[in-house]
Amino acid sequence: MLIVDMQVGLLEGEPKHDLQGVIARINRLAARVREQSGIVIFIQHCGSEGDDFEPNAPGWAFLPELVRDPADVVVQKQMNDPFAGAELQARLNRIAPDRVLVTGWATDLCVDATVRSAVSNHHNVVVVTDAHTLSDRPHLDATSVIRHHHWVWRNLIAPKPIRLAATDELLI
Repeated sequence: MLIVDMQVGLLEGEPKHDLQGVIARINRLAARVREQSGIVIFIQHCGSEGDDFEPNAPGWAFLPELVRDPADVVVQKQMNDPFAGAELQARLNRIAPDRVLVTGWATDLCVDATVRSAVSNHHNVVVVTDAHTLSDRPHLDATSVIRHHHWVWRNLIAPKPIRLAATDELLI
């Protein structure tokens, strides 16, 4: 399970769509993944000096509401795509997961980049449809952005189709 950029810095700016609900669903799903001997990987964005995600600045920390376990893995990144210039693919190669669940922030940037790169790296990708978020954009509200990306991900031409599933579907 990948949890993308759920850090304190995301609280800056406009409110995030259903943030508390997203956090709760991520926590529920992560607990189940751990119970089933799966690996939870927190992706941590490392920003530039002076921005909200600068390493060791307050915004760089993971959201305190997220339940973390000592066995969870943290992979740091500097770009939207956690597969680019980061150790994520090497970690996944060692783990050899049956599937990769994708959750986090922001739907249209880092989550989208994660989904696309995971597919490009031949993983079985499951986007958790109710466990990613973003703010309204100047040209589109958050709900529309999410709906649009679900459509895009369903229709990507890829060696393995992307599955879209809500948290409750995955907890059955």
